[in-house]
Amino acid sequence: MSEIDDIDRRILTELQRNADLPLDRLGERVGLSRNACWRRVKAMEAAGIIRKRVALLDAETLGFGLTVFMQIKAAAHDADWLERFARATRAMPEVQAVYRMTGELDYLIRARVADMKGYDRLYQRLVAKVPMGDVSASFVMEEIKETTELPL
Repeated sequence: MSEIDDIDRRILTELQRNADLPLDRLGERVGLSRNACWRRVKAMEAAGIIRKRVALLDAETLGFGLTVFMQIKAAAHDADWLERFARATRAMPEVQAVYRMTGELDYLIRARVADMKGYDRLYQRLVAKVPMGDVSASFVMEEIKETTELPL
């Protein structure tokens, strides 16, 4: 599957909003039969367009009320340091995303923790595993928009 058409886009839009949508209802919303809809979904899964289906949880209700963005300057710029950093951050469940950046900082981490003490524990574990050049953090005061939906 190299390209998607308008029907695929409508299917993907609906699934981004509710991946639990029954195939009958999904088909009604996009103008296809249940089976035709199922075949398209399966083809997009096989092509890697749909990577997985997940449940989105309410972090605050579950005790992870603080979002932190950690700005990292690497202590070294070699493959060994990068591998250690990647392995360490992948193993930390509080870390939701890690990005290698252009500009002044090298990496940006987005994490969810309970509170400042939770952030400090995360910070201490990270710097114990990987030497850092510099670490600074910004804390989210208000979440204005967060979505996983792509603008199809």
